[in-house]
Amino acid sequence: MIMKLKNMLEERRAKPNKVKNDFFDYVLEELKQNDTMLTEATALDLMFALLFANFETTSQAITVAIKFLTQNPRALKELTEEHQKILRKRENPKAGLTWEEYKSMRFTFQYTIPSGWAVMVCPPAVHLDPVNYKDPLDFNPWRWEDMDLKSASKTFMAFGGGQRFCVGADFAKLQIAIFLHCLVTKYQWQPIKGGDIVRTPGLQFPNGFHVRIFEKET
Repeated sequence: MIMKLKNMLEERRAKPNKVKNDFFDYVLEELKQNDTMLTEATALDLMFALLFANFETTSQAITVAIKFLTQNPRALKELTEEHQKILRKRENPKAGLTWEEYKSMRFTFQYTIPSGWAVMVCPPAVHLDPVNYKDPLDFNPWRWEDMDLKSASKTFMAFGGGQRFCVGADFAKLQIAIFLHCLVTKYQWQPIKGGDIVRTPGLQFPNGFHVRIFEKET
Protein backbone atom coordinates (compact mmCIF):
# COMPACT_ATOMS: atom_id res chain seq x y z
CA MET A 1 0.00 0.00 0.00
CA ILE A 2 2.89 2.34 0.80
CA MET A 3 4.40 1.62 -2.63
CA LYS A 4 1.08 2.37 -4.32
CA LEU A 5 0.81 5.66 -2.46
CA LYS A 6 4.41 6.48 -3.38
CA ASN A 7 3.66 5.83 -7.07
CA MET A 8 0.56 8.03 -6.87
CA LEU A 9 2.62 10.78 -5.24
CA GLU A 10 5.24 10.57 -8.00
CA GLU A 11 2.53 10.71 -10.69
CA ARG A 12 1.00 13.79 -9.08
CA ARG A 13 4.43 15.38 -8.73
CA ALA A 14 5.04 14.85 -12.45
CA LYS A 15 1.63 16.25 -13.40
CA PRO A 16 0.46 18.53 -10.56
CA ASN A 17 -3.10 19.83 -10.45
CA LYS A 18 -3.55 23.52 -11.15
CA VAL A 19 -6.12 23.70 -8.36
CA LYS A 20 -5.61 21.97 -5.01
CA ASN A 21 -8.27 19.26 -4.92
CA ASP A 22 -7.14 16.73 -2.35
CA PHE A 23 -4.66 15.82 0.36
CA PHE A 24 -1.99 14.81 -2.17
CA ASP A 25 -1.88 18.39 -3.46
CA TYR A 26 -1.33 19.82 -0.01
CA VAL A 27 1.36 17.23 0.79
CA LEU A 28 3.27 18.13 -2.36
CA GLU A 29 2.97 21.83 -1.54
CA GLU A 30 4.31 21.20 1.96
CA LEU A 31 7.22 19.08 0.67
CA LYS A 32 8.30 22.02 -1.53
CA GLN A 33 8.79 24.29 1.48
CA ASN A 34 12.38 24.81 2.58
CA ASP A 35 11.54 24.94 6.28
CA THR A 36 9.19 21.95 6.33
CA MET A 37 9.56 19.24 8.97
CA LEU A 38 7.67 16.83 6.72
CA THR A 39 9.59 14.20 4.78
CA GLU A 40 8.21 12.11 1.95
CA ALA A 41 8.43 8.96 4.07
CA THR A 42 6.52 10.63 6.91
CA ALA A 43 3.91 11.95 4.48
CA LEU A 44 3.35 8.46 3.04
CA ASP A 45 3.02 6.99 6.53
CA LEU A 46 0.51 9.71 7.42
CA MET A 47 -1.59 9.07 4.32
CA PHE A 48 -1.59 5.33 5.01
CA ALA A 49 -2.63 5.95 8.62
CA LEU A 50 -5.46 8.21 7.47
CA LEU A 51 -6.73 5.53 5.08
CA PHE A 52 -6.71 2.94 7.84
CA ALA A 53 -8.26 5.17 10.50
CA ASN A 54 -10.94 6.55 8.18
CA PHE A 55 -12.09 3.23 6.68
CA GLU A 56 -11.25 0.33 8.98
CA THR A 57 -12.58 1.81 12.22
CA THR A 58 -15.91 3.10 10.87
CA SER A 59 -16.61 0.03 8.71
CA GLN A 60 -16.02 -2.26 11.70
CA ALA A 61 -18.22 -0.12 13.92
CA ILE A 62 -21.03 -0.17 11.34
CA THR A 63 -20.76 -3.96 11.02
CA VAL A 64 -20.93 -4.39 14.78
CA ALA A 65 -23.96 -2.06 14.93
CA ILE A 66 -25.83 -4.08 12.28
CA LYS A 67 -25.00 -7.36 14.03
CA PHE A 68 -26.19 -6.14 17.43
CA LEU A 69 -29.31 -4.50 15.99
CA THR A 70 -30.15 -7.77 14.23
CA GLN A 71 -29.98 -9.58 17.56
CA ASN A 72 -31.89 -6.93 19.50
CA PRO A 73 -35.33 -6.07 18.00
CA ARG A 74 -36.10 -3.66 20.85
CA ALA A 75 -33.00 -1.55 20.11
CA LEU A 76 -33.70 -1.66 16.37
CA LYS A 77 -37.31 -0.54 16.98
CA GLU A 78 -36.26 2.44 19.10
CA LEU A 79 -33.51 3.43 16.65
CA THR A 80 -35.91 3.22 13.71
CA GLU A 81 -38.52 5.29 15.54
CA GLU A 82 -35.95 8.00 16.26
CA HIS A 83 -35.03 8.29 12.57
CA GLN A 84 -38.62 8.01 11.34
CA LYS A 85 -39.44 10.92 13.64
CA ILE A 86 -36.78 12.97 11.84
CA LEU A 87 -38.44 12.22 8.50
CA ARG A 88 -41.92 13.13 9.81
CA LYS A 89 -40.69 16.54 11.01
CA ARG A 90 -38.98 17.32 7.70
CA GLU A 91 -40.83 19.89 5.55
CA ASN A 92 -39.35 18.47 2.36
CA PRO A 93 -39.33 14.64 2.51
CA LYS A 94 -36.70 14.51 -0.25
CA ALA A 95 -34.28 16.88 1.48
CA GLY A 96 -30.95 15.62 2.81
CA LEU A 97 -29.99 15.19 6.43
CA THR A 98 -29.37 18.49 8.22
CA TRP A 99 -26.95 19.29 11.03
CA GLU A 100 -29.84 19.92 13.41
CA GLU A 101 -31.31 16.49 12.58
CA TYR A 102 -27.94 14.86 13.13
CA LYS A 103 -27.57 16.50 16.56
CA SER A 104 -31.05 15.30 17.54
CA MET A 105 -30.07 11.61 17.27
CA ARG A 106 -29.99 10.99 21.01
CA PHE A 107 -30.49 7.22 20.96
CA THR A 108 -28.19 6.76 17.95
CA PHE A 109 -25.26 8.21 19.90
CA GLN A 110 -25.69 5.54 22.60
CA TYR A 111 -23.92 3.24 20.21
CA THR A 112 -20.71 5.07 21.00
CA ILE A 113 -19.10 2.05 22.70
CA PRO A 114 -20.94 -1.24 23.06
CA SER A 115 -20.14 -2.41 26.57
CA GLY A 116 -17.00 -4.50 26.79
CA TRP A 117 -15.51 -3.58 23.40
CA ALA A 118 -12.12 -1.86 23.43
CA VAL A 119 -11.15 0.92 21.04
CA MET A 120 -7.50 0.28 20.16
CA VAL A 121 -6.33 0.58 23.79
CA CYS A 122 -6.68 -1.44 27.00
CA PRO A 123 -8.23 1.07 29.46
CA PRO A 124 -11.79 0.33 28.22
CA ALA A 125 -11.53 -2.97 30.09
CA VAL A 126 -13.36 -1.05 32.83
CA HIS A 127 -16.51 -1.62 30.75
CA LEU A 128 -16.22 -5.35 31.46
CA ASP A 129 -16.40 -4.90 35.21
CA PRO A 130 -19.76 -6.25 36.48
CA VAL A 131 -19.35 -4.01 39.53
CA ASN A 132 -19.73 -0.99 37.25
CA TYR A 133 -22.11 -2.46 34.65
CA LYS A 134 -24.72 -5.16 35.07
CA ASP A 135 -24.23 -7.94 32.49
CA PRO A 136 -21.41 -5.99 30.79
CA LEU A 137 -21.19 -8.30 27.76
CA ASP A 138 -24.83 -7.71 26.80
CA PHE A 139 -25.62 -5.27 23.98
CA ASN A 140 -27.49 -2.58 25.92
CA PRO A 141 -27.46 0.92 24.38
CA TRP A 142 -29.76 2.17 27.17
CA ARG A 143 -26.78 1.72 29.49
CA TRP A 144 -25.43 5.06 28.30
CA GLU A 145 -28.58 7.09 28.97
CA ASP A 146 -28.05 10.20 31.10
CA MET A 147 -24.27 9.79 30.84
CA ASP A 148 -21.82 12.38 29.58
CA LEU A 149 -20.61 10.65 26.41
CA LYS A 150 -17.99 13.29 25.61
CA SER A 151 -15.70 12.80 28.58
CA ALA A 152 -13.98 9.93 30.34
CA SER A 153 -14.17 8.83 33.97
CA LYS A 154 -12.88 5.99 36.17
CA THR A 155 -15.67 3.73 34.87
CA PHE A 156 -16.14 5.01 31.32
CA MET A 157 -13.68 5.47 28.44
CA ALA A 158 -15.40 7.52 25.75
CA PHE A 159 -14.49 7.04 22.09
CA GLY A 160 -12.59 10.15 21.07
CA GLY A 161 -12.27 11.38 24.64
CA GLY A 162 -9.92 10.91 27.53
CA GLN A 163 -6.19 11.62 27.56
CA ARG A 164 -5.67 10.84 23.87
CA PHE A 165 -8.32 12.71 21.92
CA CYS A 166 -9.10 11.26 18.49
CA VAL A 167 -9.24 14.09 15.95
CA GLY A 168 -11.53 12.03 13.72
CA ALA A 169 -14.00 11.02 16.42
CA ASP A 170 -16.78 13.42 15.44
CA PHE A 171 -16.31 12.66 11.74
CA ALA A 172 -16.56 8.93 12.43
CA LYS A 173 -19.74 9.44 14.48
CA LEU A 174 -21.21 11.53 11.65
CA GLN A 175 -20.46 8.79 9.08
CA ILE A 176 -22.02 6.07 11.23
CA ALA A 177 -25.09 8.14 12.13
CA ILE A 178 -25.83 8.98 8.47
CA PHE A 179 -25.40 5.33 7.50
CA LEU A 180 -27.78 4.15 10.24
CA HIS A 181 -30.30 6.88 9.33
CA CYS A 182 -30.47 5.70 5.71
CA LEU A 183 -30.42 2.03 6.70
CA VAL A 184 -33.28 2.01 9.19
CA THR A 185 -35.54 4.44 7.31
CA LYS A 186 -35.23 2.94 3.82
CA TYR A 187 -34.19 -0.69 4.18
CA GLN A 188 -34.57 -3.97 6.05
CA TRP A 189 -32.05 -6.79 6.26
CA GLN A 190 -31.76 -10.46 7.06
CA PRO A 191 -28.60 -12.17 8.36
CA ILE A 192 -27.29 -14.91 6.07
CA LYS A 193 -24.05 -16.20 7.59
CA GLY A 194 -21.02 -15.23 9.64
CA GLY A 195 -21.07 -12.68 12.44
CA ASP A 196 -18.61 -14.34 14.82
CA ILE A 197 -16.48 -11.74 16.58
CA VAL A 198 -12.92 -12.14 17.88
CA ARG A 199 -10.41 -9.67 19.27
CA THR A 200 -6.75 -9.86 18.24
CA PRO A 201 -6.81 -7.44 20.19
CA GLY A 202 -8.56 -5.35 17.54
CA LEU A 203 -12.08 -6.20 16.47
CA GLN A 204 -12.26 -8.81 13.69
CA PHE A 205 -14.96 -10.74 11.83
CA PRO A 206 -13.03 -13.87 10.68
CA ASN A 207 -16.02 -15.15 8.67
CA GLY A 208 -17.42 -11.73 7.79
CA PHE A 209 -21.04 -10.82 8.51
CA HIS A 210 -23.23 -11.42 5.47
CA VAL A 211 -26.71 -9.90 5.27
CA ARG A 212 -29.36 -9.53 2.57
CA ILE A 213 -30.61 -5.95 2.27
CA PHE A 214 -33.90 -5.01 0.63
CA GLU A 215 -36.03 -1.86 0.44
CA LYS A 216 -38.84 -1.33 2.90
CA GLU A 217 -42.35 -1.58 1.58
CA THR A 218 -44.01 1.80 1.30
